[in-house]
Amino acid sequence: MHKHINQPPFLFFIGMMALFMLNGCANKSTSPSSGYYADAEMSYPLQNHYDNWKGTPYRLGGDSKFGIDCSAFVQITMQSVYNQSLPRTTAQQQYSGTQIAYNELQQGDLVFFKTGKKIRHVGVYVGGRKFMHASTSKGVIVSRLDNPYWADAYWHARRVL
Repeated sequence: MHKHINQPPFLFFIGMMALFMLNGCANKSTSPSSGYYADAEMSYPLQNHYDNWKGTPYRLGGDSKFGIDCSAFVQITMQSVYNQSLPRTTAQQQYSGTQIAYNELQQGDLVFFKTGKKIRHVGVYVGGRKFMHASTSKGVIVSRLDNPYWADAYWHARRVL
C-alpha cells in the first residue's frame, strides 16, 4: 500500500510559519524600547554630549576628559547643551534655580544626593528615571534614580532652565 500525503494543508502550514517568523522579526526591529537610548528619552544634543563624555574617569577637582568631578560635569553639560551657566561646585549649585518635586522632574533638571555625612553629589536628569553624572567609581555614566543606592541617597531636585 502506498501512503498519500495531503499536500495543501502541509504547504499552508509552512506558509503560515514563514509569515509568523517574518512578522516576529519586524516587531522586534520596530520596538520603541529596543534601542539603548530609547529608554533614557534623551534629546539628541544631550545624547551627543553624553556620548562625548561617557567613560571619562572621575577626578575630584577635575574639569576635563582626563578626569572630571560631578559638579564640573554638570556645569559643562548645562553650558554645552543648554547654554546655561552654573556655579562650579555642588555646594553652590544646590541653590541654583528653583527646587522642584521628584514627580515634576524634566530633562535638564539637576538632581542632588547626600552620599555621606557631608558629601553631596549632583547629576543631570535625562528622562525615564535616569540621570547622567560623574560617578566616583565608574566615571561619566547614566544611572537610574530608582536604583536602591541612588533612591536612598536622593536629596532634592532643582530646575535651572
